Amino acid sequence: MNEKISLRTWIEDAADQGVPLHTYLLKLSSEELELSEDAILEQMQTMLQVMEESAAFGLTGVSSHSGLTGGAAKKLQEARQSENYKNILGGVVNDAVAYAMAVGECNAAMGRIVAAPTAGASGVLPGVLLALKQHYNLNERQMAEALVVAGNIGMVIASRASLSGAMGGCQAECGSGAAMAAGAAVDVLGGTPEQVGHAVALVFKNMLGLVCDPVAGLVEVPCIKRNGGAAAQALLAAELALAGITSFIPADEAIDAMKSVGDRLPCTLKETAEGGLAQTPTALAWAQAYFAADGKI
Repeated sequence: MNEKISLRTWIEDAADQGVPLHTYLLKLSSEELELSEDAILEQMQTMLQVMEESAAFGLTGVSSHSGLTGGAAKKLQEARQSENYKNILGGVVNDAVAYAMAVGECNAAMGRIVAAPTAGASGVLPGVLLALKQHYNLNERQMAEALVVAGNIGMVIASRASLSGAMGGCQAECGSGAAMAAGAAVDVLGGTPEQVGHAVALVFKNMLGLVCDPVAGLVEVPCIKRNGGAAAQALLAAELALAGITSFIPADEAIDAMKSVGDRLPCTLKETAEGGLAQTPTALAWAQAYFAADGKI
């Protein structure tokens, strides 16, 4: 069995060296991958371009093949232009939610996305990063460095738990995506390595136990809007951490707790469409009609 990666170790090493977490992780990644730091950042920028294109495609109002979803991200953005619109969330969170749902709708419409960490949770990280880029004038290098932090947080989660809804429920997909996004947000906005760890832990404390219950087994309902909710959770955790609010439970232990909960979730709540929202009367009736029309039953 492979030894678990510890986010705590990286945080302590970066703090000891007096460098931001992205600086430490970029150097570590360069050594482990035997690639130059510039080459890694170039790869990150390529992924970021795909994320931006995915969000832009989703915001055109695309619909899924099933017809179950589509147009929510566009509707949210258009609503903000209304004179009487009540922007309850504020600009940053509102945009993050819109971008997150847009990428989810791009995925459902068979568009090109970055699985960060999975297709079902592909909107969370882009949603947060694109909103921060827009509102805080982040440059391409800063965005790429943020993605390095996010990717390494994902590696820790994969090592200690799982990124799969079929293994751990949606806490392992949207929860992990939110943890990656929260940590990246803290780092790119000037937070300390320690604050990055608190943001990751705070996300899992708020999303622990989230089930995976896709209607008809499609990555659409509740997945797309859940990406928006996870983006909001990520920004909440980042704001708390940057304010100096700490998590009593460390990040590594919060991730371990997520695995423990995921292991105990019944299979009906892990991507099988046999529990949760997928088994509501409305969901079952729609699935029956959809599969009948598609000739599958």
